[in-house]
Amino acid sequence: MSRAFVKEDDAGEAPIIPPRAALPAGVPNYVRPQGLEKLRTELEELESERTIVEANRENDADRTRQLTILNGKLSALNGRIASARVIDPLEQIPDEVRFGATVKLRTLSGGKPGTIRQFTIVGVDEADVTQGLIGFVAPIAQAVTGAKVGQKLHLKLGRVEEEVEVVEIKYS
Repeated sequence: MSRAFVKEDDAGEAPIIPPRAALPAGVPNYVRPQGLEKLRTELEELESERTIVEANRENDADRTRQLTILNGKLSALNGRIASARVIDPLEQIPDEVRFGATVKLRTLSGGKPGTIRQFTIVGVDEADVTQGLIGFVAPIAQAVTGAKVGQKLHLKLGRVEEEVEVVEIKYS
């Protein structure tokens, strides 16, 4: 019999479960209240998806694979929720860059002088550069933590070193 007509059993291959955002060992899992809410919403969505897959009895091999992936994602997500340490940005020191701060920097030299850069320091699961949300473990977040308005800092951004000034700190 030709192998072209035999179904290959790929059940032996472990499914790849995408990892969550990196959180260095020993570093607390800081989250804003809205970050924790986002994690809980994700949990509800994954549980709903698992319920739908469990109800589907058509393709057992595919169903088993999907359930394995969903259960792995749920396990990782539950671990993140369990380890979450909620930090309310409104309880931070208002004149210093800390977790939850929205920071506005002006480039003084090294890049394009006068350029304004704004971002909010958030938990690793909330981070989204396209929305200006930077994880607190990112080098730029660590470089500005503790700074005050008017303070000048040197940032290494890729190959470019810039001198920037903190022009605004907001918490909301």
